[in-house]
Order: sequence, then structure tokens, then C-alpha cells
Amino acid sequence: MSELKVNKISPRSGTDVTLGDSADTITIPSGATLDASNATVTYPAGSITDAAISSTAAIQQSKISGSPGFRNIIINGDMSLAQRGTSTASITASGYRTIDRFQFAISSLGTWTMSQDTDVPTGQGFANSLKLDCTTANAAPSGSDLIIINQRFEGQNLQYLKKGTAGALSLTASFWVKSTKTGTFILELVDNDNIRQISKSYTVAVTNTWEKKTITFEGDTTGVLGNDNGNSLQLNFWLGAGTNWTSGTLNTTWASTTNANRAVGQVNIGDSTSNDFYLTGVQLEAGTTASDFEFLPYDVNLARCYRYFYRNPDDSAGSGFIYTAHPMFNIQLPVTMRANPSCTDNGGTAITSTNASGQVTYTNPTSTSFFTRPNLVRLLYVGGTWNASITYGFGVIGYPTDLLVSAEL
Repeated sequence: MSELKVNKISPRSGTDVTLGDSADTITIPSGATLDASNATVTYPAGSITDAAISSTAAIQQSKISGSPGFRNIIINGDMSLAQRGTSTASITASGYRTIDRFQFAISSLGTWTMSQDTDVPTGQGFANSLKLDCTTANAAPSGSDLIIINQRFEGQNLQYLKKGTAGALSLTASFWVKSTKTGTFILELVDNDNIRQISKSYTVAVTNTWEKKTITFEGDTTGVLGNDNGNSLQLNFWLGAGTNWTSGTLNTTWASTTNANRAVGQVNIGDSTSNDFYLTGVQLEAGTTASDFEFLPYDVNLARCYRYFYRNPDDSAGSGFIYTAHPMFNIQLPVTMRANPSCTDNGGTAITSTNASGQVTYTNPTSTSFFTRPNLVRLLYVGGTWNASITYGFGVIGYPTDLLVSAEL
């Protein structure tokens, strides 16, 4: 091996310097520094296979392939949004209760209060957590009993995972958990399009202490996810399970769903009214390593939640008109929802209309009918009474009502 010791190499002409020939390997010894701060260095594609980048280095986003934003498949994983309210008690049935995008699934396993809490792991940047408090225990669940916290995902948002192909990507989940009950817990991915699933266990080691968990699910080369707005994939946090879900062998690789293999070993957090369970910082991303939690601006997170649920505030006003002597008005939704939503009118006793007839009031409506599209809700109130005569025509209608608009998966 020849050795050349020089202080400087300059081009004979022009501005380019080439080191070596095609297929040559140029080695920089350990401990040496290549200072290119005042130069441009071009490397052939694929020539750098392993490199450590300083934590203070600046990398132009435009130079990063793929999308560096929205790597977290989970929406509202920091538990910062709770449009439905910050606490719901006496829960014995499945549904979306408090924290946006997180469904509570239950079948005959205790009674619960679900809330948005401020107990969070110290120094991690989180302000909120999801809390479950057992208020009526069931220490001996029957075969089909279960408790699950889950989030569901549209297939059209997951095509980049290449599921069902030879190049299927792995998924890594990371999250913070705190539980009164210690022991084995199960995290599950479910492919609803192809009736497949995979389960992994993790351990809560210390009671009432925040612990971070990281779990990788290998890519699945079987079963392509639908490229649509349906519930293609979901992440399940098991918290209790009867023998229908635990009597087999835990299925730790992708396979057709066998219920008995889904939650083997899962402890029952519903066995005592002393039990609480907290969850925050939930992230699910492509790859085999977990990155730091992806915090999003409040408005961005809110808009993503609005695709699935929107709570129209009380004392709102919208453009409206009088239809067959009844008030009708439109609500333009803030984002396009996943599908034509369902609506629930939570109250309201009087509606005011200001138009060519002046301001009049429609009191005690007895029912509401809805016409919905992904970006629009039209309401027609009937059964009430105007306090003065009113002409047909357009106007501004104020409605003291609490309208819940849902297109959840």
C-alpha cells in the first residue's frame, strides 16, 4: 500500500478533484475528520450505508426523500384533544367517549370512567394522558368479555406500507403507559380487510409508574389493504380478556385471525376498583426503530380529528331559510369528513331567525332531520312554534344547540 502525505490537493485545472477510480474504496480511519464545510461533496447513490449525523447538523428538508412529516399513523397520540368532553363515567358499552380517535371497546368487563388527565411522564413534552378508572370490578371475566383501547385507520392512508407484497414494511409502535396493575399486556395489529392479525406482549414492571414501551410488528407479505376510506387496520391495546381470547397460543407472527390466540397472557385491569390505567405518547410508524414522538401544531391535529368527528359549538349561527314554515339551515363543516356523517342534536330549545320579517323565535322544536354530505350538514327543525308571523325567505338563523357530527371508523 502506498502512502501519500500532503497538506493540500488542488485541481490541475478547473474546480473538480476526483479521488480514485470507479469501484475503488476510500477509507477514512476511525478518529479522523473529513472537513467539507466549505466545499460540496458528491457521493454516488447507495454508497453511504452507515453514518452518524451530529445532533447539531442542519439538513434541508427538500433533500430528504419521502415525507418527513406525518410519520405517525396515530392521530392525537398525545391525547391533547377531547371534543366529546374531558370525562365520561359509568361506561359499560363500547364507543368513542372522550379522547379523540381512541375508541373504548368493552364487553361485560366492569364499569369505567374514561377521562383526559394531566398525569404525564416527566420531561417528555406531553400535557395530557388518557385515563381509565375501574369503578365496578369483574375479577372473573367470562369467555367473551374484553376491554380494549383502539385506533382505526383508513386503508387509503396506508398504501405506502406495501402490505401484501414482498416489500411489506414493518411497523413500530412506541408509547408511554402507567398502570396500577402490573404484568403482561398485549398490543395487537388487526388487518380487517383480510381477517389477519399479529399480537405482541409487553410487561408493566412497576405499579403506578410511567414506562416507555417499544414494539415492532414485522411486515405482512399476505393481504393487500383496501385503497379506500374503510377500516383496514387497527391497533388494539388489550386491558382484559376472557378465555375466548386467551385459551390458545399467542400469535406473534401475521396469520389468519384465531380469537383464542389474540390476547394470551393478558392481565385483567378490571379485577379491582383500585385499578387505574394511563396511556400517552402513542406512535405507530413504518420501520423497525422508534423515533421521537411527532408533536404536531394544535390546528393541524384538530383538523385531522375533524375528519372523523366534529362538535359544532352552542350558540352558533348559520345561513338558513324558512321551509314549509320551519327553520332550515346549513352548517359548512371545517374539513371534508371521511364519509357522509351521522348527526346527533344534543339540545336546544329556541331558534332565532333574522330576515325580512325581522327577528322572530321558534321555540320548543320536537325533532330534527338531517341531510349530510362529507362537507355539509343541513338541519330542518319541526314541531315548534314561531312567536310572530314570518315570511318565507333567506336569513341568518341562530341555533342554541350542541350538534355532534361523526364519521368515525
